[in-house]
Amino acid sequence: MGLLQRIVRNDAMKIDPPEIYSWHVLLLACSACFGGMLFGMDIGIIGGVLTLPAFEAEFGIAGLSKTDAANLSANIVSVMQAGAFAGALIANPISDRIGRKPGLYMVSILTVMGVIFQSASSGKLAAMYIGRFISGLGLGAATMLTPTYISENAPRAIRGALTGLYQLFETTGAMLAFWINYGSLLHLTGNSTWIVPLSMQALPAILLSVGMFFCHESPRFLARQDDWEQASAILSKVRSLPVEHPYVQTELHEMQAQLEEERALIGGNSWWDIQREMWTISGNRKRALISIFLMVCQQMTGTNAINYYAPTIFTDLGVTGNANSLFATGVYGICKVVGCALFLLFLADSLGRKKSLLGSAIAMGLCMFYLGFYVRFDPPKLGSAVPSAGYIALVAVYLFAVFFQFGWGPVCWIYVSEIPTARLRGLNVSLAAATQWLFNFVVARATPVMLTTVGDAGYGTYFIFGSFCFAMVFFVWFFIPETKGVSLERMDELFGVADFKNIEDVGIAAQHAEQEKAQEIQIERLDPRSV
Repeated sequence: MGLLQRIVRNDAMKIDPPEIYSWHVLLLACSACFGGMLFGMDIGIIGGVLTLPAFEAEFGIAGLSKTDAANLSANIVSVMQAGAFAGALIANPISDRIGRKPGLYMVSILTVMGVIFQSASSGKLAAMYIGRFISGLGLGAATMLTPTYISENAPRAIRGALTGLYQLFETTGAMLAFWINYGSLLHLTGNSTWIVPLSMQALPAILLSVGMFFCHESPRFLARQDDWEQASAILSKVRSLPVEHPYVQTELHEMQAQLEEERALIGGNSWWDIQREMWTISGNRKRALISIFLMVCQQMTGTNAINYYAPTIFTDLGVTGNANSLFATGVYGICKVVGCALFLLFLADSLGRKKSLLGSAIAMGLCMFYLGFYVRFDPPKLGSAVPSAGYIALVAVYLFAVFFQFGWGPVCWIYVSEIPTARLRGLNVSLAAATQWLFNFVVARATPVMLTTVGDAGYGTYFIFGSFCFAMVFFVWFFIPETKGVSLERMDELFGVADFKNIEDVGIAAQHAEQEKAQEIQIERLDPRSV
């Protein structure tokens, strides 16, 4: 606790009981975050597999023209996004009915099924497409379920760091995938160079199932089902406090007050009632639109253009040889992991959401513009050594990865999962995740074509993404309120939907209870009748 207090600097950390920051809640978040690793493994592995000679020969890519090969590669990549888009939308009604934990089990099953199809496709494009679509269903559901599950369990002072673990696991999965591709190229031969990497995508799904076996259902999901007894018991366990502790009781009171407020606004629980609650109430509509636009902006930074096509991009920047481009891609993955870990540890709940988004958008825009100028005015020449400007361009790619993890990578998932009301959280995150996958699809489909058509060596691609980064600064400045240290229930107050003035803050309630207990002990000591 002492270490956390020195690292995390917000008001909630100062007043909340130290017992709530236990290993239990950290392990719970890590178990669910293997759902994020699914995404990272996929984007990292498929980007490298597409460049492997054995894969190109097996699926007929080697004999195609450059444009046709780019289109086929884009199709293989983007069919997964189509499945993920559907999975993100389907996950909400299913998880609202059966729960977050069973939903994450379903994610594991779908992913493993999809991996089996991909690994056994043997040059059959239809089997590859089917496998990637099924895997996409699981990945899309995971992007909705994992941040939702963690945010509904996390203590408010470190909710940003715990929810952001989703992004850390995603980047770790991508980093591992890059090195799996590199090792396969060096040490395997024939079709095993692409079958083994594709098969490894099942590993996070298996770990997700194992981890969730030891976890419980979300207390806020149980509260929505009016199962207050079970919700109280689980919340007590997560907070490492007895059920009767004022902190736990006040948090339960906030949950109940929020649910009653929401039900009073609209009434029913039907699909139509939920839609009315989201889109006709100003504060809810604002949160839904913020979530959607945040995910559009996240994808238009160009991060997944680099994630999917990093080997191709490094080749365009002058890195020659398949092994060298995959090695450079592996280093890119390490930069992402280190950047994300540093942000979650030191800045997520101290610097706050808004400043992180503003600073990282400006820094990413500068990196993208440098890449565009380099490719436009001093492009690498085949067979020539990489010039000094080229090495700076490689550094710019790595810095872009770090800056993305200092803001737009983890913060978007933190924000969209923490701002909605209890009844709308699943739907809000589902819409955000579906938007993310839709524009992920757009970027994945367009990038290989842009790199071959938008200017020589695709220099215009970097200017387009850089311009989006700079434009995002204005969106954040005018429309994104700060949420660090705010409890989930009090988000309604922040967005003008509810009034919690009559409910004492959970941390202050706990402090008052401790003070009263200390006073009672002091009185007993001074009272001669107690001797």
